[in-house]
Formats: sequence, structure tokens, C-alpha cells
Amino acid sequence: MSMAPRLDLRQSQSLVMTPQLRQAIKLLQSSNIEVSAFVEEELERNPLLERDERVLPGPDDGLRADPLPPAPATPDSHAAATSDSLPSEAQAPLDADWSNVYDSGGSYETPHGSGGRADFADDLSGVEDLAGAGRTLREHLGEQLRLTFSDPQDRLIAAQMLALVDAAGRLAVPDQALAEALGCEVAKVAAVRQRMQRFDPVGMFCRDLRECLAVQLAERNRLDPAMAALLDNLELLARRDRPALMQICGVDAEDLADMIAEIRRLDPKPGASFDSAPAPVVVPDVLMRRAPDGGWLLELNPETLPRVLLNRGFHARAQTGLRSRDDRAFLAEQLQSANWLLKSLEQRATTILKVASEIVRRQDGFFRHGVGHLRPLILRDVAEEVAMHESTVSRVTANKYLATPRGTFELKYFFTTAIAGTGSGETHSAEAVRHRIRAMIGAEDPEAILSDDAIVDRLRQEGVDIARRTVAKYREALRIPSSVQRKREKAVPA
Repeated sequence: MSMAPRLDLRQSQSLVMTPQLRQAIKLLQSSNIEVSAFVEEELERNPLLERDERVLPGPDDGLRADPLPPAPATPDSHAAATSDSLPSEAQAPLDADWSNVYDSGGSYETPHGSGGRADFADDLSGVEDLAGAGRTLREHLGEQLRLTFSDPQDRLIAAQMLALVDAAGRLAVPDQALAEALGCEVAKVAAVRQRMQRFDPVGMFCRDLRECLAVQLAERNRLDPAMAALLDNLELLARRDRPALMQICGVDAEDLADMIAEIRRLDPKPGASFDSAPAPVVVPDVLMRRAPDGGWLLELNPETLPRVLLNRGFHARAQTGLRSRDDRAFLAEQLQSANWLLKSLEQRATTILKVASEIVRRQDGFFRHGVGHLRPLILRDVAEEVAMHESTVSRVTANKYLATPRGTFELKYFFTTAIAGTGSGETHSAEAVRHRIRAMIGAEDPEAILSDDAIVDRLRQEGVDIARRTVAKYREALRIPSSVQRKREKAVPA
């Protein structure tokens, strides 16, 4: 082997992730809310971009679900998204495999059809305006504190309790510890706590769940000895051991059922629901409806498409008036950035529609007959059909929603693992099997509770080859008790 130095010339290919490429990938996997926020930032930063203020056509304007003609060479993002043509391979950098990519600009971070019809989004408009900003829990309790206590010492004790209460409404600090910290009598602290437990919401400032429920029952004048005995044995209630509870409380099955129903109407965490933020409104990215021929029509939701234009007139005027080399370089950079943004938005829209169409085609049985007909589906199945990489399909289906006649679903919902069937080559969707298990248990006879083994036997009779531990795992994921617990709950004593 020669140890002398030598000079070799080699050729290699590598994919360099430019900032523009990172932008395109980030837009592809972002939700419509994140994309809208990003576009707003670009509108403020780039003088060549402007918002498209043209009015979208309504449902009665003769808009068809057929693809529109190809957009001009420099389209705005909304017109490009509704085009039937896809970018060329040179213009579509998102179909590559990014698992082995060199990033010249540093690492990047991953964030969590045609036309459109306004009637699909009409029912969603304005929903987010229904909930207004209200007072916080501590503000609400502080107002009651000032109205309830006039003595300065009582107010000081109450203020200390208000500062220590947790988000659920619990105050686990013992009265003795509070009294020592404030230099007052324990009885004084206990009296203040007792009055504050009747604040709205009732059940705050309690040490544990039993005391919280007891305060709420006392407020309703329902804390009798039998109910107190039930609260003292909440662990038996959690195990659904009704025979033992009936013996301890000295009641029959009907009275016990009424007592349990009374407890279920109480709030175990009265402080948690007060400050809870309203559920975010899900705006679908793709709208779906039945076609006249019995098929399905898909179209992008125009409410989620960023409407942005490239102002070429302003660019032309600015270019003729610039003299400095730095100014011309800045203008060229802004033009390139604007073109990349429009191209990325166009490809994002067309890719979402393309992937959603393939998902709908494969899950046609679900949309026609329900979750029991959901088919096994993995990213590779869709990727091969639409000629994209699995990573691209994964990004497209993240945080994207499809509005269907059966409700609004995230695109990832339709990807479920396969469970082998008893027949040759037959498979079943895991989600469909979970739905079947729930239906079986819901319809079981109280005198013949189904064990996990019995559920396995029934599923195998229906063509599903499933193990007992898998049934147990699915049942627990559905928060369904075991057969022993269900038998206790449904047992009717003689």
C-alpha cells in the first residue's frame, strides 16, 4: 500500500437545504392558522407583497367543482391553488427524501380541488366570537373575599389561602401550618376556610376529593349519613364494588344508584373548569361533498387559503428609480423571496388536495357506511399512489382537517394499522376493531358479561384474528372497565 500523498478528483451529488427550501417544508407541515400568521409577517416585511382584496365568489355565482384553467405565470396564491396544473419537477422540491440532507443554513425546527364554496364555511364563521374574555378564577374569588370578610385578620388569612389554592381548587396546606405561618389561632383559620369553601364555585379550598364532594353535597342539603359513608369509601366506588357499598351504607341497589348519580353530578375539580380556555375552532382545509353521480367532490376551503399577490407594477417602478447597488440587491432579494412564497403556497395547496383525494378514494367505505368500514392505511400506500415521499405525506397530513358529511376529521385519523384476518389476505383496521369492541360491550347482557376471551372468540368468528392482550389494550384505551368491574356494576342483588 502506497503511503504517499496524492490528489484525487471526485464527483458527488448532495441536497443542500436552503432557507427557501426550509420555508417551503415548514409551510407544508404547518396548520392553516400558522400559515396565515406567517403570511401576515411576510406582508409586513416584503414591500412587493400585497393582500388580495378581491371578493370570493359565493355559492350562487355559478362556481363549479371542476378544476379551473391554469393560472398565469405569476399567479397569486389563491388562483394558483385552484389550478389543475402541478409545478414541474424542477419547481417541486418537496417530494424528496429529507432524511439525509445537509442544511447549509443551520438546523430547522418542526412546528406542531378547485375553487371553493362559501356555504361550507358559513356554519363556522363567527363561532370564535361567542366566547369573550372573562375574569380569572382568582379575580372572581377575590371579589367574594372582599365582600365576605370585613375583619382585617380574616382578610389576611383568606388572602393567604387564595394565594395558595391550586388550579383545581385544592388547598392541601393544613390549618395548623397556616396558623403558625400567620401567627394566629388554628380555629380562626378553620373558620375562614369553612366560609371560603362556600364561595362560588362551591367546593374550593378543600384538602382532598372527599371534602370537596362533601361541601358540595352539604350545600345541596344532601349530606346524610349514608352519603357520608359512601364518601368515606370512594375507593370501593372506583372499583365499582356495589355489593360492599350497599352493605356499608345500609341502602338497597336503587338508593345506591341514586347516590352515585348524585355524586356524578358534582364537580371534583371546581377550579379547573373556571379558567379553562375555550376549545379552539377547527377550520377544515379541505371540503367534501357528494357528487351528482354518487362519488365525492373535494375542494380547498377558500377561507384557509392565504390570498396574497405579487405587485409587479410597484417592482417595475421601484427598479427604474434605484441607483445604488445595495438598493437593487435588496429589491432583487425581495422579489425572489416573494416568488418563493407564492410558489410554496401553491405547492402546499395542490399537495394537500392531491393527498386528501387519495385518502378519500381509499376510505370510501368509511364515508358511506361508518367507522366499521375503515380500511387499514399507512403513509406508504398513499405516497406510492401520489408519487411522493412518505415524509411529504406525513407533513401534509399533520394539522390538516377534512370536512365530511360524517364530521370533521384530521387527515391522520384515516391512517390506522392493520389487524390480520382469519381469511387469506384479509386485513381489518385497528380503529374499526376498537369500534366493534365498544359496540359489543355496549350491547352485552347484564346477566352475561363478555370477558376479553369471549370478545376474542366473537371477533374471530367475524374474521378478525386478534390476541387477547390486544383486546385488553384496546378496551383500556377506550376506558372500558374489565369484565369483573362491569359485572359488579351491573349486578342486581336478589
